[in-house]
Amino acid sequence: MNTHLNKYFDNACTSFPKPTEVAEYMVNHLKEGGSYGRAAYTRIINSTRVVEETRDLIGELIGVKKVSNIAFDYNATSAINKIINGFNFKHKKVLVSPLEHNAVMRPLYALGLGIQTLPHDNDGFIRVDELDPSLLRNIDLVIVNHVSNVNGVIQPIASIKEAIKDLPLLVDASQSIGKVNFLANEWNIDYAAFTGHKGLLGPTGTGGFYVKEPCSLTWTVSGGTGSNSDSFQMPTFMPDRFQAGTPNITGIYGLLAAIKYKPDNSWGRKVFLSVIKDLSENEKLKVLCANNPKNQSDVFSLHPKNGDVSGFTHSLFTKFGIEVRSGLHCSPLAHKTLNTFPTGTVRISLSPYHTNKDIRYLHESILNTIEMGSY
Repeated sequence: MNTHLNKYFDNACTSFPKPTEVAEYMVNHLKEGGSYGRAAYTRIINSTRVVEETRDLIGELIGVKKVSNIAFDYNATSAINKIINGFNFKHKKVLVSPLEHNAVMRPLYALGLGIQTLPHDNDGFIRVDELDPSLLRNIDLVIVNHVSNVNGVIQPIASIKEAIKDLPLLVDASQSIGKVNFLANEWNIDYAAFTGHKGLLGPTGTGGFYVKEPCSLTWTVSGGTGSNSDSFQMPTFMPDRFQAGTPNITGIYGLLAAIKYKPDNSWGRKVFLSVIKDLSENEKLKVLCANNPKNQSDVFSLHPKNGDVSGFTHSLFTKFGIEVRSGLHCSPLAHKTLNTFPTGTVRISLSPYHTNKDIRYLHESILNTIEMGSY
């Protein structure tokens, strides 16, 4: 077995490896100390400067000019919960994409909202041309998973926003930031949630959200902000409006390093798509991917025809060292849409550190696993 290969293909869960500078920046903060925005001595000034530099870089990444409208949080799930729970649902109705994660679906169900699904192709790609105005009647909020964490479909966010006009749009960018273009201002997005530990290659416990009009949301967590401390009310200005308590400063140090030192992809898209195509032609596999390769990100899934996704995953690991995830990936709605519920799939997700050699090894390992049939 070639130990020089990168056999970790579970980057849709959390990215690995990280740039070496991530750990270095985090250790430096642990050694130097300093909170965020709570005083004016050197340690805190330095920590605050790092947090704000990171906010600026995220603003550039997601196409936001007013970076103060970006609030840090601990992950996309927490960010999405704050947006949904802080939103004023007048009609109690939402429209969602057919590939939503439970980070969206569970908060919606907890509020008892009426949930409808946007029209879509069999791969979950939203059919903007079929968005009838009657479907938008009495809808409060539209929510779209930008990149599916199951089959990697990239949704046409700009076209969707244009079609829904003045209806507010929340985009779950968990699988897209750091991997595909994101233009919040240009696309006129109202809310966007992101995480630091996936495509950005940062540490866990980092993330946040962007809100175009902060007054459109009520804060759901109150506490100290280091500002307006003479009042029992939360500040109305950004980002303090949604940043109660001390943030994960050490994690944000690591996130800054991840953004600054993130490498370009070492693998070729042509090779990647050729592997998906070849696997799709194998009669013993169902491959879950975008119908149109132009809409394909670096995530896709496999479903062996015998349905034993856990056995297939176990065989890939024990025989070839391939690390992937099997199951529903916290996205039962997506699997119902893609007809792989309740067994789920074997998910493959790449890293910038993978090479064409790694992808070819993955390809051979999958084919050998199928031929062995021992899973």
